[in-house]
Amino acid sequence: MAQAHRPAGTDSGARTPEAAPATRPTWLSRLGAPPVAATALTATVALYMTLVAFGNITDFGTNQQFVQHVLSMDTTFKDPDLMWRAVESPALQNAAYVTIIVWETLAAAVLLAATWFWIAGLRRHAYARARAASTVGLVMVLLLFGLGFLAIGGEWFAMWQSSDWNGLDAAARNVALAAFTLLVVHLPGMRRPGAEQT
Repeated sequence: MAQAHRPAGTDSGARTPEAAPATRPTWLSRLGAPPVAATALTATVALYMTLVAFGNITDFGTNQQFVQHVLSMDTTFKDPDLMWRAVESPALQNAAYVTIIVWETLAAAVLLAATWFWIAGLRRHAYARARAASTVGLVMVLLLFGLGFLAIGGEWFAMWQSSDWNGLDAAARNVALAAFTLLVVHLPGMRRPGAEQT
């Protein structure tokens, strides 16, 4: 039995694919985007550092005592093999404390600027400037609490031995927050081709 002739290019078993309807992202998907998370986390660290710097400036004496005790190592085990590291000069202790406050203030300023860059970049999907500023500010936080408190304060000045003047737990939390924020800031989902010119 002869088969019916079909026009060329047609197939009775195949269906023409239909174009998927264009859908706009919902408010929930927009809020869940990585740049929004980076904005929120950067703003959190910025506010935290601002309050830390503000507290140390307006209540200078409280943490001044902390720095003095850590540097003088007067609440450690007072091992003779370690006590030569102690800094007992009030002038040097105060200089170290003022340096910490200046560093905190600069880090806060950079992170506040980074937060503004993120907010401005959300409209244009351009995050290069925000990412760069966040990286600088977050690395400053990591250096302060990681290098300054965990390494130098904790190990060199044996802060871990003190039950009264021990800031290692707080420093570890700050390092964790800054490091996590830095990872979110550099998520691959925030790199859009052709949108990184600003």
